[in-house]
Amino acid sequence: MVTHTNSEEETEQWAESFGKMLSHGSVVALYGTLGAGKTVISRGICKALGYKGSISSPTYTLVHEYPNDPPLYHLDLYRLAPHADLQEIGLDHYVLGDGITLIEWPERLEKNTKGITHRICIQILPGETREITVEELPHSFLQQ
Repeated sequence: MVTHTNSEEETEQWAESFGKMLSHGSVVALYGTLGAGKTVISRGICKALGYKGSISSPTYTLVHEYPNDPPLYHLDLYRLAPHADLQEIGLDHYVLGDGITLIEWPERLEKNTKGITHRICIQILPGETREITVEELPHSFLQQ
């Protein structure tokens, strides 16, 4: 599925609509360059799932856990060291649990992508336009 948005507000509204389709155990990998809108999409998804607090990128802490039902986990792996021990940050807890997990900079996972249910790729186009491509991954991908 490919869509285009023309402002941050439209991007967040799109993310709210998308977020309403997620279920317990969903893991969304968010791809895009700096400033593409990964955190904007995370904010929209969290709103759709009923979270009322503020949403910011966990760039320096790696993970924000938002109390909600289902639990919301927001990971930003931008500062993750190459070949980092992913078990130290408890990655399996976030991607194999019952909550909904949003992962910014999933490229840092290298090949450890088990559990990811959706890929969202955000491309910056002229002006404020974003091209958002969503790929739902097959069930067999979850077992890697």
